[in-house]
Amino acid sequence: MPAVRNVLVVGGGAAGAAAAILLAEGGVSVDLVDAKPDVSALGSGITLQGNALRVLRELGVWDQVKAEGYEFDTLGLRAPDPAGTLIAELTDIRTGGPDLPATLGMYRPTLAKILIDRAGAAGAKVRFGTRPTALTQDGDVTFDDGSTGRYDLVIGADGLRSWTRRAVGIDGEPQPVGMGIWRTFTRRPESVTRTDLFYGGPAYIAGYCPTGADSIYAYLVEDVQDRSGLSPDEKLATMRQLAGAYHGPWDEIRDSLTDPATVNYTAFESHVLDGPWHRGRVVVIGDAAHSCPPTLAQGAAQALEDASVLAELLLREDAVTGELWSEFTGRRLPRAREVVEASLQLTRWLLAHERGDVPGLMGRIAHLVASPA
Repeated sequence: MPAVRNVLVVGGGAAGAAAAILLAEGGVSVDLVDAKPDVSALGSGITLQGNALRVLRELGVWDQVKAEGYEFDTLGLRAPDPAGTLIAELTDIRTGGPDLPATLGMYRPTLAKILIDRAGAAGAKVRFGTRPTALTQDGDVTFDDGSTGRYDLVIGADGLRSWTRRAVGIDGEPQPVGMGIWRTFTRRPESVTRTDLFYGGPAYIAGYCPTGADSIYAYLVEDVQDRSGLSPDEKLATMRQLAGAYHGPWDEIRDSLTDPATVNYTAFESHVLDGPWHRGRVVVIGDAAHSCPPTLAQGAAQALEDASVLAELLLREDAVTGELWSEFTGRRLPRAREVVEASLQLTRWLLAHERGDVPGLMGRIAHLVASPA
């Protein structure tokens, strides 16, 4: 029988929903709570590499994800010149295996809804607009509606600002990286059939990723600034102005940017919890345990891998032991640390205007994550 009978998952993002699906399917009673009022997720698009798709297939949602997203197998590098000249076309490694595409882009809220609906169908009890207000390492929880519960395990999948991580005294807050990113979600030009990256110009990176038959996610990375005082119209105007230096498909993308509600700005942050990610009957996964700038598009993939490995161990063993936690830490910490460090290396090269071996670094990480976690 599983090592746990009842589990609380705090946070309904990729890591939390994935853990809820796998454990509920394995016969564990799962409660999933999220402070947000509904499943909608902040953001525009998401880039999912093959190792993320491998876990999504394990979760039983690959067919839905494939139908909603846009898959591709190459990466383009373009120059920040008046023509947006294509410099190189790189064939990506299919890190999820030969029967999955190298990369798939999709609308982030759509992925969130697919995963939450799957968790409910698997038997997890999902409550939005609910958050814990007290937690002990023994698994005793009090919620903001006054209800209480005692769980064999509490999984904190509640993101960068993880309440769970702080509640059980795990040190390791995300730190600024020095970059910020403008993101938008808009109409896909017919010429955009994969991710292209422009390095140089007024932004460190100008890129886009197709997210469906008619949509793309586009982004511009700059030195981090306090953009909080800008109105929605000012944010739109600022992104359009920065995008003016980029051409090729960017000309059509820029012309389509007319709705301020589609634009958001986020500062890059990063951290890795160096050591066990659990305290007693509480464990943190996903962005609560590690985060990196999206320069390698591995954030969601690493979160999904956390959930997959944790569920595998909990369903395989008949008790939560030190050996179980040692295996979990051994399988997840070195891999997550290497991905985070590689993502940070890319940001350091960019901030220093240094020509690093970007294709070589990307290839090394692709080979790493091609092996199942």
